[in-house]
Amino acid sequence: MHQLFSQVLGQRDLSRAGDLFSLEDADIEDCLSQALDQIKAISCSPDYLTNDNDQAVVEICITRITTAIRETGSIERHSTALVGLWESCLEHNLTPQGENTEDTPHAKIASDITSCILQNYSCPSVMVLAVPVAVRFLQRGNRELSRNMSSYLSLAAIAKADLLAEHTEAITISVLGGNHMLLRVLPSVYPKQPDTIHHHLGNLTAMMPQLESTEQQHLIRLIQMVAEQHPLMLSPQVPTLVGYLGNQSLTEALLGALVDVSQASPSSLVSFLSPLRILGQQCPAFLAHVAKIHGAVGIISETHAHSSLVYLVSLLGSMEHSFHHTLLLEVRALTDRYPSLLGGCGKDIYRMSNSFTAIARLLGRRLEEKSTSHCRVDEAFQSDGGGGAPEQQLQVKIQAFEEKLGDTVEDEEEEAAGEDSPAPQRRYSLSQTVREERREMRFNRSKSLALHAVRSRSINSDEGEDGEGVELSTDSAFSNTLPNQHSENHEVSPAERKLTDGSLVGKGEWAEPDRLYIHLRDNMEMIGDFCKVMVQQIPIPEQCVIEDSSRGGAAKLSFSCPLKGHYCLYAKSCFNLTSRQPHLWIHIMLLHLQSKSSVPLSTRDECVQKLGSLWEKTQLKGAHSFSMAMTQQTTPHKKDLDNLQIQLEEVRFFDLFGYSEEEGGWLCFMCNNPEKATVVNQEGQPLIEGKLKEKQVRWKFIKRWKTRYFTLAGNQLLFRRGKSKDELDDIPIELSKVQSVKVVAKKRRDRGLPRAFEIFTDSKTYVLKAQDEKHAEEWLQCINVAVAQAKERENRETTTYL
Repeated sequence: MHQLFSQVLGQRDLSRAGDLFSLEDADIEDCLSQALDQIKAISCSPDYLTNDNDQAVVEICITRITTAIRETGSIERHSTALVGLWESCLEHNLTPQGENTEDTPHAKIASDITSCILQNYSCPSVMVLAVPVAVRFLQRGNRELSRNMSSYLSLAAIAKADLLAEHTEAITISVLGGNHMLLRVLPSVYPKQPDTIHHHLGNLTAMMPQLESTEQQHLIRLIQMVAEQHPLMLSPQVPTLVGYLGNQSLTEALLGALVDVSQASPSSLVSFLSPLRILGQQCPAFLAHVAKIHGAVGIISETHAHSSLVYLVSLLGSMEHSFHHTLLLEVRALTDRYPSLLGGCGKDIYRMSNSFTAIARLLGRRLEEKSTSHCRVDEAFQSDGGGGAPEQQLQVKIQAFEEKLGDTVEDEEEEAAGEDSPAPQRRYSLSQTVREERREMRFNRSKSLALHAVRSRSINSDEGEDGEGVELSTDSAFSNTLPNQHSENHEVSPAERKLTDGSLVGKGEWAEPDRLYIHLRDNMEMIGDFCKVMVQQIPIPEQCVIEDSSRGGAAKLSFSCPLKGHYCLYAKSCFNLTSRQPHLWIHIMLLHLQSKSSVPLSTRDECVQKLGSLWEKTQLKGAHSFSMAMTQQTTPHKKDLDNLQIQLEEVRFFDLFGYSEEEGGWLCFMCNNPEKATVVNQEGQPLIEGKLKEKQVRWKFIKRWKTRYFTLAGNQLLFRRGKSKDELDDIPIELSKVQSVKVVAKKRRDRGLPRAFEIFTDSKTYVLKAQDEKHAEEWLQCINVAVAQAKERENRETTTYL
């Protein structure tokens, strides 16, 4: 062991402990494991809890050792000794007692070591030793330690889920005990330990209302995985899940899970069809999910099938065309399973009309006349003797179809053309039917695809082939539908115009509904009202760059002053902020863009595509797409916005910017207060001066403060060795060299605002304390403004020189 380490640890020499930081990391790297073993012996001694000197020595030595391990990259070499000391803390009390909320001595040791070990979550040899110990800390009642462990274990779950899988039970119990941060671990370990999580599934789903929105998304992801892999396990939770459908941010994901459950256990959804129908009526975007659940329940029995068919057929004539394919597949599955529901004429009904309204009417009548053994289509078909050319057979069917509907059947496209269109015409010939069908496809592509799929399945059934599961590509649907199609000049109908508006995206023959456009269109007023209030609380970044995308991404945000006055703090530079909430910032930027636009934005807009590109860089496996995520909830929750404000306060944004109602934006301090700019920029005129206490020792547990007199003027923060203005100056702090100014966090038991703050330069850190919170705020704002001004001046000079 190095001689100085031997002296400090052997003699518990606090006076020499600080000298350890003067040693080179390479000079002590070989003896770090020995030092850790000796620290373990000291911390386990009977008098350690009452010996302040030993505790101070241990804390200083641990800080020096962990620093050396990080700098030399020797964690694998010393991991055994480091984890051994860490684990020994579990043998002692870690929970604060009584009113004293300060960490116990062994909790402090564990806390100091935690980050050094667990920040190496991607190193298997270290994690093999560390994870079992980390999981034990979760159960020891120290909230701060548990929170830190959870944060690192969440990262470990991304990199090495296998190491956590065997601890699934302990992790799940910790989650149920209130450690919600660990929810993000459960989807990672579920494939390895599904039975363990199945055992607690009821309690996990029941805790949804207690969670914040981000935590809910982790639980939703777990529920989706269970629904995909073991849907029967969720059937007992169906009542609970249906109860959560009222939460807009959860509705779509939960409906998707319920669809999976309905396929495996349709009986579990029988009692909830009525609320699902109400949901579909209120939110038509979810009708496809509701239809699939009705289709699954209908398979149970003919009675259930009849009830489901009545509902599905009622939708067929009223829903948007984009849902028709899904509806017809569900209807077809039920009528194939129970042919007697339509008297055996289902296939003919599907073939006879390219009008979904007509199909819906005919199906509805057949369901009402269920007792009739043969439909009139069958009679007409039988009168032909089952023979004749295919054209003649189709002609007979068309005539029977017209008899059935009478004058009530109208062509959908003639209805869409408006009052100036010619009167509705019946289809008396095959050639006319062909022309109508061709027009229908031209005017409404989505309807043609659905119809073609149904017809193909009907034909396959006639030929003795199984049509289930047939999927047609767009190209095949349109290239094989009708022979001898010719290109015709025609006026653009309302149906065709609908294809060209912002609600559809895609290229060529086919287009899909633009989910984002529809969402923004339907919520423009709400978004506008929200943004009027939001922009006065949260600034909109001028630029956003995504970094560290492998871990979910961090948003590097830049803010500048739009006014750029003579004394502007950010005319040539920007205020930069790094946030671990990129998704929230992207959502806010999208809403702000929409609030500035008089028309709904769509995924085709360049500004939206740029935000989508940023979103893709933040995506982890299993995350929602940009359009899906942006439509989960119309506006962010208040709690999320409050968190953003807190982060902006922590980086002192509001010292430097303020919202100007006159300008309608966030201006820098100088542009917002032009009357103060003259005073601030007077040569030699102090911006603020007075007494502050400076900390003399860097370690936070040693409280040695000295009062000095400080003056903030120009580009410098000057301070004197004594309490008077007239004493000799020390070397001043050059403000242009200041990297950041931060508030020193207070201990949890302290009340009020912090009084201490740190000034970081490239060579030194200063810890200062004002006499009270009010003076601390004044000093912090003045220093931040002066630092920004010094850097802006430097940027302008550099630009001028260049």
